[in-house]
Amino acid sequence: MDLFGFLKELLLEDNEIPISFYEAKKTLCSLGMQYEKIHACPNDCILYRNSFADAKSCPTCGESRWQKKRNGDDVKEGVSAKVLWYLPPIPRFIRLFRNTKHAKSLSWHANERIKDGKLRHPADTLAWKRVDLKWPSFGNEYRNIRLGLSTDGFNPHASLSSKYSCWPVMLVIYNLPPWLCMKRKFTILTLLISGPKQPGNDIDVNLAPLIDDLKTLLDEGVKVYDAYRQEEFNLRAVLLWTINDFPAYGNLSGFSVKGYKACPVCQEKTCSEYLKHSRKICYMGHRKFLPNTH
Repeated sequence: MDLFGFLKELLLEDNEIPISFYEAKKTLCSLGMQYEKIHACPNDCILYRNSFADAKSCPTCGESRWQKKRNGDDVKEGVSAKVLWYLPPIPRFIRLFRNTKHAKSLSWHANERIKDGKLRHPADTLAWKRVDLKWPSFGNEYRNIRLGLSTDGFNPHASLSSKYSCWPVMLVIYNLPPWLCMKRKFTILTLLISGPKQPGNDIDVNLAPLIDDLKTLLDEGVKVYDAYRQEEFNLRAVLLWTINDFPAYGNLSGFSVKGYKACPVCQEKTCSEYLKHSRKICYMGHRKFLPNTH
C-alpha cells in the first residue's frame, strides 16, 4: 500500500498509477489477466468447484476443507488447507488477437512459412496435418491455435525446505514463428499446483478447470476480434502434445513408467530383467538400436 503511494508521488502530476493493491488487481483483470483461487483437497481427491463448491470436507477421504489450527483439532474457517491457482487462457488469447502485431504473427505458419517438405516448424509435422484431416472445419481456419502443454515439479525453496512442491502448468502457442514460440511473453502460465507433496497421478484432478476450457475452445470456440484484419471470427484451439520428462509423462498420461513394461514405445517387447541381488529392474537391451561398433 505504501509503495503505491510512494510511486504516485514520485511520478509526474496527474499520473494514473493505482494507489492500492486492490486498484492494481482491478486493472489487471480488465486486461484479461485475472486469476482464480480454487480450494482443493489436501490429498488431491477433488477440487471444491461445481457440485462441491459448498462442501466443507472431502467426500472421498473425509479431510477438512479448512486449515487446521496448531492444536490439530479445530479448523480455521475460511482458510483453505490447499489452494490451486488458475489463470484462464481464453482471456489472454482474446487479448493477443487485439494486438495488431501479435494477430499477424499468429497466422505466420499459414502465410509466411516456407513449404518445401522439410521439417522447419510444428506445422510440418504429422500431428498438425492429422488434426487438419480429422477436423477439416478446424484446419480451414488458419487462425485456430495449436497448443503444447508443459509441466514439471520443483522445490522453490531449494535446500531450505524439502517438504514443498510446486508444479506450474504452461501452454505454448505453435502458430507463431519459431523465434517467437519459446519467448517468455508468449508462454502462458495456466495453473500453479503447490503443496507439501507433489500431485503424482492425481494431477488430472488439478487439471480439470484447464481441460474444461480446452474442451470449450475445441468444440464451441469463442468470439474474438482480429485487430490485424479488423474482423471478428470464432477462435478454436487444440492441444497437440505435451512436453515433460519421463516421470511427469507417467503422471499426465496414466502410463506406468516403472516395471517390466516401462517403455511406452516397446511396451510388451520392452527388454527388461530383474536383478535379484540389487532387487531392481534393469533394461539391458536399451542400446539395441545403436550399431554394434558404437
